[in-house]
Amino acid sequence: MRGRGVISLASTLRLHFQSTAAMTQDARDGRLIIYFDIDNTLYSTSAKISQAMGVKIHDYFVKLGLSDQEASDLHHKYYTQYGLALAGLVRHHDVDPLDFDRNCDQALPLEEMILPNPAHRKLFEDIDRSKFRVWALTNAYKVHAERVLRILNLWDLIEEIVYCDYEAKELISKPEPAYYRKAMSLASVTDSSKIYFIDDNWRNVEAAQKIGWGHCVHFCERGLEHVEGGKVIQISPTAEANGNPKHEEKPGLKVISELEELRNVWPEIFKPS
Repeated sequence: MRGRGVISLASTLRLHFQSTAAMTQDARDGRLIIYFDIDNTLYSTSAKISQAMGVKIHDYFVKLGLSDQEASDLHHKYYTQYGLALAGLVRHHDVDPLDFDRNCDQALPLEEMILPNPAHRKLFEDIDRSKFRVWALTNAYKVHAERVLRILNLWDLIEEIVYCDYEAKELISKPEPAYYRKAMSLASVTDSSKIYFIDDNWRNVEAAQKIGWGHCVHFCERGLEHVEGGKVIQISPTAEANGNPKHEEKPGLKVISELEELRNVWPEIFKPS
């Protein structure tokens, strides 16, 4: 399973074209692709990792010499503007992304916060690998992505990871259209209408739909609280809050609150029972 893609987990290569040979190899893979978000999708928001991460990021802003209020305002502004607070820190404060990673993502006690779920592992095992490739698409850096997948005991069931490359000159992440286009390029996918994608962030799902990804699922644990851009919010489909409660009926879009529901919304991706 390893080695086919240009960002295999074994080699943890970055989000860019690595070799013509690898791309040609992927181009010959006729299987459809499923992109799974990682954080707050492969584990529940109830683990409160977003809250813990919010505290770490806020403290990092404050260490730059900002007041608590300035830190909160900029955290939310950069998250809203770029999809990633770190992107704003890099562009406007000359922050070293790897230092941020060490002090924020890597500083989280993940092993104490999340556990493997045997039902999730069975779900991934039941995907028909003769027809579908299973990749992760995350805004996290490779170190965090690998760490979470290993803790959840899903590492060996994800073929490739598309991650935000903290070593790149310019950070790109969901919901930027360029990030989705690069994910497609890395997988040698040209027909966006056949892509499967699940994410807990409504903006990320909406962005995927806008560029034509055909099978999108919003993972939405309604009623739980999580942190986005340093702000605590109660989870609900954003479209509902905007007065469009029927967004679940949009072609190609489903909303679920348990990963097991994928067996019903994407029955075609699983092996025959």
